[in-house]
Amino acid sequence: MGSQDPLKPNEWIRLKKSFSHAFAGIIKTFMSERNFKIHTGAAVIVIVCGFVFRLSVLEWAVMFILIGGMLALELMNTAVEHVVDLITKKSHPLAKAAKDAAAGAVCVFAAVSCIIGLLIFLSKLF
Repeated sequence: MGSQDPLKPNEWIRLKKSFSHAFAGIIKTFMSERNFKIHTGAAVIVIVCGFVFRLSVLEWAVMFILIGGMLALELMNTAVEHVVDLITKKSHPLAKAAKDAAAGAVCVFAAVSCIIGLLIFLSKLF
């Protein structure tokens, strides 16, 4: 730890592969998950509105935290659903509980994000 040595060539390859896998996961989720598309569309609308309403730097920071958090949480929800489906195809109360909790986390963050977004954008109107 604390070494100033640059990454060795095969470490760069591993790093590149890890980013490649991450982007592949984002793209696959976008292509296959309706809710991720909805959240991405909402993010585009929020960004356009941010330019229209001339958000401050702090307001942009809040918006990007909310957008990034929402998309990241939707990716995690998808991961939970896939893992549960991999473990069991049968209807099981714990499988349902896991999926419902992950979806609930997305719902809570979406609601809070909407409230914060409304506070920011409505303050620009009034």
